[in-house]
This record gives sequence, C-alpha cells and structure tokens, in this order.
Amino acid sequence: MFCLCVFLQLAALERQIFDFLGFQWAPILGNFLQIIVVILGLFGTIQFRPRYIVVYTVWTALWVTWNVFIICFYLEVGGLSKETDLMTFNISMHRSWWREHGPGCIRRVVRPSAPGVLEDYSYVSVTGCVIDFQYLEVIHSAIQILLSV
Repeated sequence: MFCLCVFLQLAALERQIFDFLGFQWAPILGNFLQIIVVILGLFGTIQFRPRYIVVYTVWTALWVTWNVFIICFYLEVGGLSKETDLMTFNISMHRSWWREHGPGCIRRVVRPSAPGVLEDYSYVSVTGCVIDFQYLEVIHSAIQILLSV
C-alpha cells in the first residue's frame, strides 16, 4: 500500500508541474486535492482511521471519473473540444504545456507584422512532434486511472 501511495503521489506531482506550466487551473485544483487525499488515505490506513479511508475511497471514484473526463476531453468525445478554455476556467487562453513542448516538437514564434498589434502577441508554430499533445494528456490520465484502480 505504501509503495502504491508513493507512486500516486509522484504521478500527481509530475502532472501538477506540467499543468502549472500550461496554466490549466481545473487540473491544478484536481491534482492538489489528489495529493492531499492520498496523504490522508495513507495516514488513515496506517492509523486505521475509517473516516479517512472512506474519504479516500470516495475521492478515488471521483478521481477516476475526472481522468475519464480528461481522456474524453482531449480525444474530443461527444461535444467536447480541446480548443475551448474549459481547463483554464475561461480565465486565459493557455493550453496544455505539451502542445508546444512535446517530444520532438520544433517551436517557432512568429511576430505579427501588422501595425497596431501588441508586441507581446505572437503566433506559435509547432511542427515535428513525435506524439501529439492530446495523446500525452490521455497517457497521463490513463496512468492515473491505472494507479488508482
């Protein structure tokens, strides 16, 4: 049980870092809760606190559901679209960090040449990715589900 909790913590922490890099606030909140509840679940198991174990069990069901939603979101199942600002709570235009920094991706920033356009505004061109960012996000969620079950 202890080793599994360590793997859960490490996987959630790794995911938290990449969600912070992409300013994805909904996954950041979920990852933070996952880290806290895994600590409580581990404490509840070691100290045999039934309430903590129940909280951990309920949270694990919610966590698996959340990760299934993430998979559906990035694979655009149903009416979901990965181009929406749903993961950032419609606060910003940020996307998955993996979109521009995936394995093998070549990132080019193209500055607009039109007059009157803000200088900090730019278009990012990404080519040559070994694996598309949505599949990396799906892999992350699938690992979370496997560790939870």
